[in-house]
Amino acid sequence: MSSPSAVALTSFIAWTLLLLTLMEIVRSQLVLRGKVRANAFTPDNANLSPFMQRLARAHANCIENLPIFGGLLLIAIATGRTSITDPLAYLFLGCRVFQSLVHLASVSSTAVTIRFTAFAVQMAIGLYWAFRLLASA
Repeated sequence: MSSPSAVALTSFIAWTLLLLTLMEIVRSQLVLRGKVRANAFTPDNANLSPFMQRLARAHANCIENLPIFGGLLLIAIATGRTSITDPLAYLFLGCRVFQSLVHLASVSSTAVTIRFTAFAVQMAIGLYWAFRLLASA
């Protein structure tokens, strides 16, 4: 059976892939319906709907953070120290997915505050993991 750390890492990757897949499905539909030329997309979806812009940013945020948090989880898994990351792995994953969902829903001041709070929890968990992994090295 996989450890919570392995499940969280795999789920983080799967979530990032799911966001990318959703973006590409919508983009494909726009091309097939003749609403956007295939070569007219920008990386940030600036020429598309506000939702598509938020989707691009939510995906980019996952990509930006995967090396940091995924790296910590991978170090714990590779060195047999998942006892450090396992207890908070699911909380971390829940905060990551929640952050993305809030990002997709709104960019209101309240939503941004909620989204930042979810990210702050992830940062605190990541710092805790990093210090514990370094201390046990």
